[in-house]
Amino acid sequence: MPEWYLYMVRCRGGSLYTGIATDVERRLAEHRAGKGAKYLRGRGRLKLVYKRRIGHLGAALKIESRIKKWPKYRKERLAASGIGMEEMLRQTNP
Repeated sequence: MPEWYLYMVRCRGGSLYTGIATDVERRLAEHRAGKGAKYLRGRGRLKLVYKRRIGHLGAALKIESRIKKWPKYRKERLAASGIGMEEMLRQTNP
């Protein structure tokens, strides 16, 4: 079973994109090449600001969905310090 990671990318305008992948470096290279998420196309320099191993796909999908609904200040706090991730991992892993 592949290990899934949650990652956050900062775009040129300062926005944060959240995604999941089994190989974050490969996925980031795809984003930089204009492949994959439409949101990132044309958003300039993309910088990986957060990466965390989640484990299985189901948990990664749930956590990604929750984070995408968060306000920006909360995403910024997660990217800067990881605050909030442990609670989410406890909620998705019985």
